Amino acid sequence: QVQLVESGGGSVQAGGSLRLSCAATGNTGRRKCVGWIRQVPGKEREGVAVIYTYFGSTQYYGDSVKGRFTISQDSAENMVYLQMDSLKPEDTATYYCAAVDSYSASSCYEIFRAQTFTYWGQGTQVTVSS
Repeated sequence: QVQLVESGGGSVQAGGSLRLSCAATGNTGRRKCVGWIRQVPGKEREGVAVIYTYFGSTQYYGDSVKGRFTISQDSAENMVYLQMDSLKPEDTATYYCAAVDSYSASSCYEIFRAQTFTYWGQGTQVTVSS
């Protein structure tokens, strides 16, 4: 079992930045795909970014955030971060950290697209005002 806890959400004006953090506890030793997924009430969930925790060199991003958001990790601390820059009002959503055990970096892309993560956090709210 893995427990995920997000933090760092809040309110910011358009053009501003926020950094979300995802702290993992429990069975963190296995290689994983760890992603950020966001959801607005009444809309489908949207994949934001995903990282493969083995060296952290494999990352994928949703089209709407490419060039603005950056996913990273601190493997020693079992932390995954989402740096969000140039925020737009349409980035307003609840952001969830999610993870799944995986021995393949390439599988993270399909997992990201299908959002077939095993473990989910409770979410953190991000509000961007115009």
